[in-house]
Amino acid sequence: MNLPDNYRRHYQRHAATIAERLQQFQNVPANQYLIELCFCLLTPQSKAENAQKVMARLVALGFPETPIDPTPILRDPANYIRFHNQKGERLRAVATRQTEITDLLASNQPTAAKRQWLVEHVQGLGWKEASHVLRNIGHLDLAIIDRHILKHMLHFGAIAQLPASIGTRRTYLQLEQAFFRLAESFSLKPQELDLLFWSLEEGSVRK
Repeated sequence: MNLPDNYRRHYQRHAATIAERLQQFQNVPANQYLIELCFCLLTPQSKAENAQKVMARLVALGFPETPIDPTPILRDPANYIRFHNQKGERLRAVATRQTEITDLLASNQPTAAKRQWLVEHVQGLGWKEASHVLRNIGHLDLAIIDRHILKHMLHFGAIAQLPASIGTRRTYLQLEQAFFRLAESFSLKPQELDLLFWSLEEGSVRK
């Protein structure tokens, strides 16, 4: 199956940036893994740009090594994060387990095992968020399924209807396999198609 003209033209315009972004994910050093995880804890229902600003401010203050309360920064209107109290608590909890979590992320375990562990052991990481973490540190053998991706999957007939929820393991993995098949039909890698769809939504190739 060929990409429709509007998708193909968009991909051609952004192909170099998409390739560069995927390479950047694979080059993230292990000492940044926890920062990427914290970023992904902040993004649900908040702007990725604000989450990046928050993490930059926290790192400048010594986080996660230095015990600080991130909540005031999260609720700052300059980079507002929704559910800042809850997310601030989650960041503090992660900071107390930074060695354990970083060791897991840096291990040679399969991607699927790492994702399962994150979902089970890090509060605030569902299947989508855990996939986001792993993609951002170079694991490209998965899919980040959210409503934007699902909209395009429905458009191309990869799914028959939008699911009521994607929170369960079974549903998420079924949707992920459907996404893989769609990417293969376009002769694209899954993460190339993911960034193509996201750049269509946002106008830029973000992480």
